[in-house]
Amino acid sequence: MSLLNLRKFKFSEEISQVIDNCKSVTIPNSREEIIAMTLYPPGANTIDVRIEVEGKLIDEISIVRCKNGVAVNYAEDYMRRRDPDCLIIADDLPTDKPRFTEEYGEDFSILREKTYSWLSEQDLIIVPFLSGGTFGGYHSVLIAPKYAAFFGAALAGLQYFVGIDEFEEVFEPKLAIILAPPFRHTYFDGKQVVVHNRTPNLYEMFSYNLYPGPSAKKGVYGFLLDIGEKEGWVTAHASAVKITTPYENEIVFMHEGASGGGKSEMGESLHREPDGKIVIGEHLITGEKFYLNLEESCQLGPIADDMALCHTSIQNNSKKLVIRDAEDGWFLRLDHIKEYGTEPFHEKIFTQPSEPLVFLNIQAVPTATCLVWEHTIDSNGKPCPNPRVILPRRMVPGVVSDPIEVDVRSFGIRTPPCTAEHPTYGILGILHILPPALAWLWRLIAPRGHNNPSIIDSEGMTSEGIGSYGPFLTGKCVTHANLLLEQILNSLNTRYVLIPNQHIGCYKVGFMPQWLMREYLAFRGSAKFRVNHLVPARLSLLGYCLNSLKIDGQYISAAFLRPEMQPEMGLEGYDQGAKQIREFAKKELAKYDVPELHPLGKKIIECCYNDATLDDYLELIPIRY
Repeated sequence: MSLLNLRKFKFSEEISQVIDNCKSVTIPNSREEIIAMTLYPPGANTIDVRIEVEGKLIDEISIVRCKNGVAVNYAEDYMRRRDPDCLIIADDLPTDKPRFTEEYGEDFSILREKTYSWLSEQDLIIVPFLSGGTFGGYHSVLIAPKYAAFFGAALAGLQYFVGIDEFEEVFEPKLAIILAPPFRHTYFDGKQVVVHNRTPNLYEMFSYNLYPGPSAKKGVYGFLLDIGEKEGWVTAHASAVKITTPYENEIVFMHEGASGGGKSEMGESLHREPDGKIVIGEHLITGEKFYLNLEESCQLGPIADDMALCHTSIQNNSKKLVIRDAEDGWFLRLDHIKEYGTEPFHEKIFTQPSEPLVFLNIQAVPTATCLVWEHTIDSNGKPCPNPRVILPRRMVPGVVSDPIEVDVRSFGIRTPPCTAEHPTYGILGILHILPPALAWLWRLIAPRGHNNPSIIDSEGMTSEGIGSYGPFLTGKCVTHANLLLEQILNSLNTRYVLIPNQHIGCYKVGFMPQWLMREYLAFRGSAKFRVNHLVPARLSLLGYCLNSLKIDGQYISAAFLRPEMQPEMGLEGYDQGAKQIREFAKKELAKYDVPELHPLGKKIIECCYNDATLDDYLELIPIRY
């Protein structure tokens, strides 16, 4: 590294002292250079990363060089998924998250000093990047021990990497991610912890673990939410895709939801059987499958995978929400790819990429091709439910990069099986049309849902809240509740729908509902629903159901549209599930019912408290059918 390159940075005083005193500093100029650094010495095909903790070496990860990239595997099952409770606040600014002083009984300044002191004794890697992409991207930097170069490679795949040699301006970071893995063992009892410290001139993020999800991914998200909170805009927790029908009609979907809610899957092609048929659902008791023949499906133009920037400067007069991707790469979960041929479009990219990829929680053989359906086996003998790959968006054919208007905002919920004998909240039909007021409510409660593969285990129905980005939010929930309501009021020409995944009553459906509804709504285009086409759901919080559904000339069974018509569920099972949803919604909405809430928001929440009818919600904000 040249001294000239280092002079391009304008660091804080503490970071400057670390760099002045550390053993060495490496600033890579390309993502390929970082990937080459993940295995050492040069030419090595495998490495076990061990960190020294109080004189002992602890196994953290193993890395294997493959033909198509590097495969990273964690020694502990716990480290293979994000801990949803990892975010801690160090500063005194407004927040709804736990504060460091409350959790650990001392001011963070003590550990902060120890962390910087430890870094000053290491060989370091510095990875500059732009948070939020090139669109007004915020100067950011990762400072990490050199042995964790793989972490830098992961970040450089997710965020917009900056080759400092070609950067002509002064690079003054507004965000610094500080990676210090040993403190997970010495201070945090083995737990994933990421401490956010919002200082006036620098947003410090101390990552005390080696899994990139809570910091390089969701931590950067938290930083963007903090900026948006100050400036009055939101980064939605959403994927987005432009659909082009065989008749060249175009429609844009933005799919939101908690982790595991189907965001990445919205950008996938319809999954078909070997004979080309589509399985709508499989009866959990009899094993009977319901099929659909769809001769020609729509073309997909991916826009975003997880974070959609809704910046005020890109909005227009269409009364539709305008978005663009907030990331430069996508953290794709691969648990549904269990065999060759499941997702040919992506499998081709993964096995023969134009540049090396970073795989996590996937088995690999040195110098061979890493196959994404060979998931790492957890200690319980089962495949890890969170295999991942980091895919730079520039490698995706047909990707859309310019700002684009959203026609339909869908919200996904992972639903469990539901029967009268075992009632649950799995009472959603294949598609629900939501009035805007209810669309706002669902984003406030944002259920994490059934059998979530992305995070460590949680019991029962839990909430991610605030558009499902609540776990990454460092500020106040009510502020973002108001921002989301204003966003909806300013984009009333965008439609809102609710879609389940995994189960509809006693049928296993996976992500097929959102794929089929994507096709169905794309073919409908801007056509309005006839009044007799929609039926108020038995539970008003679910808006409207479809009275009938015909796709490519074939009617879909009413059992998928209105699950209470399934004999295994009936009205008894449905009403028990409806009760669970009502109680859950009222419990979660209580945190937003504070004086700072928008007056209209208060009225919407009061409707929920009073078990209001669908017409009551429509009176507050009209619906565009």
